Amino acid sequence: MKRPIIFITNDDGYQAKGIHVLIEEMRKIGTVVAIAPRVGQSGMSHAITFKDPLRVRTLETAPDFSFYECSGTPVDCVKMGLDKFFKTLKPDLLVSGINHGSNASICSIYSGTVGAAREGAINGIPSIAFSLTDAHHDADFEPYRSHIQTIACAMIEQNSLNTNVFLNVNFPKVDSIGELQEIRICRQTKGVWIEEFDKRTDPQNIDYFWLTGHFDNYEPEVPDSDEYLLKQKHTTVVPLKIESTDMEALGVLQEMIATTSGK
Repeated sequence: MKRPIIFITNDDGYQAKGIHVLIEEMRKIGTVVAIAPRVGQSGMSHAITFKDPLRVRTLETAPDFSFYECSGTPVDCVKMGLDKFFKTLKPDLLVSGINHGSNASICSIYSGTVGAAREGAINGIPSIAFSLTDAHHDADFEPYRSHIQTIACAMIEQNSLNTNVFLNVNFPKVDSIGELQEIRICRQTKGVWIEEFDKRTDPQNIDYFWLTGHFDNYEPEVPDSDEYLLKQKHTTVVPLKIESTDMEALGVLQEMIATTSGK
C-alpha cells in the first residue's frame, strides 16, 4: 500500500521542538515534506508576504523526507509548498505545529499555526493544527504522541468531513502520560483576549509599549467547550470551517435593508 504524503509546517520556526516531534510522528505513517518559517511567526494568522522576496533553504533530505525553511509566514510556507512541491499531486494531509502555547478558543483567529491549517483546507487538503498549552521552548511533548497518531490517521484513513472543515487540536499541559485524559470533540469557548499595553521607557527616555493581557472566558463552566475540557486534561478537537457566512443572518439582514430603504 502506498504511503500517504504529509505536508508539515508551523509558526514557531523550523528550530522549534514541536515541529520536530510532529515530523517524527508523521514519518512513522507517511512520506513527509516539511516547510517551516525561518523565525517565529506567532500571531501572524493568515498573513502573506507580497512586498518582499521569499527565500527557501534546504535543511535536510532523506528517503521519504525533505525539510526546508522559508523566510515568510506560515501561510507563505503552505503556498510555497503547494506551488513548488505539490503542483501536480496534493498531499493526503497537512499538519501544522505542534505550537508552543494554546490556540484554543478565540486564539484560533490570531494563530499562525491555525492559519496554515486553514490554508490547507482552502486548497482542499485534510488539515490539522496541533498546539500544546505549554508555551515553554523545551515543553514535554511525549505524552501526546498516541493522540497525534490517532487524530492524523483518522483524517487520512476515514475522513468524511466536508472539505470546508479543518481541525484545531489542543493538548493540555500534563506532568505524566497517566494524567492525560481521552480525546474529546467539542466546540470553541466563547471568550476574548483583553489586551493591555504596558508603558515602559527605554534608556534614551523614549516611551514604548509592550503587549500583555489576559483571556476573559465568558463560559468557564460549560462542559462541551475547549477551555473547560483542557482544564480537565482532555485533548480537544474543534472542527473549524472556512466558509464563515452566517446563513441565518442573511434573511434578517435582507429584511433590515428592505425595510430601511422603503422609508
